[in-house]
Amino acid sequence: MIERALVIGAGISGMQAALDIANSGYEVLLVEKEPTIGGHMAQLSETFPTLDCSSCILTPRMVEVGQHTNIRRLMLSQVTSVEGEAGNFQVKILRHPRYVIEDKCIACGACAKVCPVKVPSEFERGMAERSAIYMPFPQAVPAIYHLDRDVCEDCGKCAEKCPAQAIDYDMQPETLEIGVGAIIVATGYELYDGEAVQAYGYGSHPDVLNGLEFERLLSASGPTGGDVIRPSDGKVPKELVFIQCAGSRNPEHGMPYCSKVCCMYTAKQAILYKHRVHDGQVYSFYMDVRAGGKGYEEFVTRAMEEDRTLYIRGRVSKVFAQNGKLIVWGADTLTDQKIEIAADMVVVASAIVPSAGARQVAEMLDIEVDQFGFYVPSNEEMTPVESRVPGVFLAGVGLGPRDIPETVAQASGAAAKALALFGAAKAGVQ
Repeated sequence: MIERALVIGAGISGMQAALDIANSGYEVLLVEKEPTIGGHMAQLSETFPTLDCSSCILTPRMVEVGQHTNIRRLMLSQVTSVEGEAGNFQVKILRHPRYVIEDKCIACGACAKVCPVKVPSEFERGMAERSAIYMPFPQAVPAIYHLDRDVCEDCGKCAEKCPAQAIDYDMQPETLEIGVGAIIVATGYELYDGEAVQAYGYGSHPDVLNGLEFERLLSASGPTGGDVIRPSDGKVPKELVFIQCAGSRNPEHGMPYCSKVCCMYTAKQAILYKHRVHDGQVYSFYMDVRAGGKGYEEFVTRAMEEDRTLYIRGRVSKVFAQNGKLIVWGADTLTDQKIEIAADMVVVASAIVPSAGARQVAEMLDIEVDQFGFYVPSNEEMTPVESRVPGVFLAGVGLGPRDIPETVAQASGAAAKALALFGAAKAGVQ
């Protein structure tokens, strides 16, 4: 038995699993493809139903992961092969170069200030720009800059300006071969951006946003400092339309499942919008309100009654631009009336889909996925965090849509299974 765990993915699920195992005295390899840990939770403004600051919850957890002596973080890395069996997996990890020497970087930002390249920021969901050399956000862990050579013009200005001489253009990828006893897969999710949301103007009109993009507008640390303004002209939107189930529960586009959190985050965003734009009006087109959680139904009721969000039960058929407005055509199925709203901004609650690369991870580990690409446990009811491969455990939204509390609980469950495997080996139990 190799008493070391591998966690693939460093969002809130992967971090929770890593901390539970590390706090029990075992070494953890935390592998993440991005330059920082934190995942999508780092992009959120507040959490529902308490409206607690997401960063206030997440950042201490990120710091704890970053400073834990039992956790080895491998950023910009991906698992390329896994061989062996429970207790003795041999793993190959490809580590891409950061082009910044981690032990030297002091995160002063001098390099980014002189970089002439500007490209859309992935963390800000394209709502702001970043340099070719950048740190995704100020609270990133590790607090180290990363040089994106795909867009770098090799001008050398960042290296000239760096006071720590931390930039190394000649860094090469490296492959690590490491033995682990247990593997936890926590690869997370992305938002669907295909045909079902493009029909509402997403991707073709700057004032049609998805949920994560609107989160960045609402965030005090976001590109606008928390001011809700239209990307097209910087004006405050006074008429805001939410379109729920954009892709979800849509068999025509291959996603008949419910994305589970959309009703709640739409209500949250409506409340937060009204906190910022007191004279604004919010409309929310929905199929059904699904608010199954402690305090969730009351939270949606608050959005309806206290913040006067007008919920319209029905589908939107078309969104198009006209005279500086976004015209939303829909129907109210309760009154059997056609609805037309001249909106300033539209937010689509896009379906949650597995993250890019999830299927490749599944094939590499020989774990099962369903027709949508979500991981399948060996038994949904009795072993919800165990894959069909002994020693490989599952956690987070890679299994299917879920909220943060359920994700954290499931991550701790996966960690407990890994610890049980280590404990059984120590006790000599087969």
